[in-house]
Amino acid sequence: MLKVGVTGGIGSGKSTVCRIFECLGVPVFRADDEGRRALDNEDVKEQVIALCGESIVKDGKLDRAKIASVVFNNPEKLQKLNAIIHPKVREAFAEWLKKQNAPWIIEEAAIVFESGLYQTLDAVIVVSAPEDIRIKRVTERDKISETQVRERMKNQLSEEERVKRADFVIVNDGNQMLIPQTIEVYKKLSSGKVN
Repeated sequence: MLKVGVTGGIGSGKSTVCRIFECLGVPVFRADDEGRRALDNEDVKEQVIALCGESIVKDGKLDRAKIASVVFNNPEKLQKLNAIIHPKVREAFAEWLKKQNAPWIIEEAAIVFESGLYQTLDAVIVVSAPEDIRIKRVTERDKISETQVRERMKNQLSEEERVKRADFVIVNDGNQMLIPQTIEVYKKLSSGKVN
């Protein structure tokens, strides 16, 4: 079974591309969603509070926006947060993978290269979009400022570096059609071509 990563900068449209792949019958594991679920784990919750402080707790739950405001300005804390959450995500992926029987699967994750995840994958698809479009999408979607989006962006690889490392690139700039590009990659991967 081929393991394929889908990544891209914040606001690039990774999730949209993954929904197209799902419509084509490819199972998708969403690492970022699993990471959010991990915050409900009591052990994880205690470690995150110890790392970020009590101010991140709201109504007995961890406030993701407050966590983001703490870690995205502090690379050391971001690294420690990832070290708390990533093992839980890897465990969940291993369990999920046991239940799959497709010829290939996708793991969608924002930091495929930054986390070293790419080393466990057979191919990586990068969803690419210009920075101004990504900023606009995220400010509208998450109701946050451009400054906050840029804070998150600086913790990710540059667009150029991601594209350079990709086996496949799907451009989501609003001009090129997503579905035909995704189908083209689907055909190649379904025939076993990993780059």
